[in-house]
Amino acid sequence: MHNQIGLLDTWLRESKSCVFFGGAGVSCESGIPDFRSTDGLYRTKWKENPETILSATYFWHKQERFFEFYREKLLYPNARPNPAHLALARMEEMGLLSAVITQNIDGLHQAAGSKNVIELHGSTLRNRCTHCGTFYSLDDVMHMPLVPMCHCGHVIKPEVTLYEEALPEDALEAASYFIDRADMMLIGGTSLSVYPAAGFARSFRGRIVIINKSPTPMDKAADLVIPHPIGQALGLWQDLYGRA
Repeated sequence: MHNQIGLLDTWLRESKSCVFFGGAGVSCESGIPDFRSTDGLYRTKWKENPETILSATYFWHKQERFFEFYREKLLYPNARPNPAHLALARMEEMGLLSAVITQNIDGLHQAAGSKNVIELHGSTLRNRCTHCGTFYSLDDVMHMPLVPMCHCGHVIKPEVTLYEEALPEDALEAASYFIDRADMMLIGGTSLSVYPAAGFARSFRGRIVIINKSPTPMDKAADLVIPHPIGQALGLWQDLYGRA
């Protein structure tokens, strides 16, 4: 892996604009399960599948059930950035990375120090009243009853994109802006199977590096594939090249 990380560093320094595109695997080494692993979101005790429970229809019609699942499976207030998050923040600080485009909703990229983070699916850290729009933090919601209610008497909704909802236009526009101007894309911790977000990676025509412990449908089209957990791989990059 050392040779692969060395090549990655060379390409990062050659690139005029590199973007990172990441998914659930980026946060696994922070103790947040991904979707399809043994302990992942899709391996649940629930009778309904996750797409049903995490849908807008379910949110509005079965709120107690929705929030029971949401709190158990999607909220990790004690999670901390792992070496992948820290290395990506360091790349940005060194001028090697122009943007982090993430499908994750945990806020760990910002916690690690990344400044230009585009959240395609929103964030559990932001919550708003569905009636008056009052903002509530994750800590606020964690200290409320199962179904969080605003002082105005209406339910508080997390600012995450549910099934049946469109991705936020501002995030899509920002992602398109940076991808269109990039000559290199670093992809990590994603199966590249969640659409429409994965479409960004599939339509990219510059140099592509994939870091993922499992194969992806794009491996054959990539210029470099590093088949290791992304925290392990980028942690090695930081140790070798990110401390100068």
